Amino acid sequence: MNFYETVFIVRQDSTPAQVESLAQDYTKIIRDHSGEVSKTEFCGLRTLAYAIKKNRKGHYVLMNLQATHAGVTEMERIMKLNENVLRHLTVRVEALDPNPSPLMQQKNFQPDRSRSFDDDQDDIGITREMEAV
Repeated sequence: MNFYETVFIVRQDSTPAQVESLAQDYTKIIRDHSGEVSKTEFCGLRTLAYAIKKNRKGHYVLMNLQATHAGVTEMERIMKLNENVLRHLTVRVEALDPNPSPLMQQKNFQPDRSRSFDDDQDDIGITREMEAV
């Protein structure tokens, strides 16, 4: 059996419960083909880079799989038939990463907001006044 990472995007008007149900259905398909899903991450509703089928946002889900090629092929076939799945991508990897994905790490990232845009403008003006003197 090989290792795979699958990411799929579900339409924005789907509820989180429906997204979880889809992930469970795909997990069942993999298990029926004697595979195993080691990790499922629900990355939440995120803005897409461009509109896909008139959707600007989508629910992202990442799954780490240990499965046969037949199981992955069947899962992808079912994804293509589901109208709620906007896009999907399955990539074969050498080893599965147990750590949180970059999507989840980015979601928890909070930039330092101690300075506002107006503060930057004031600093530029002060610097220009000092240079003029």
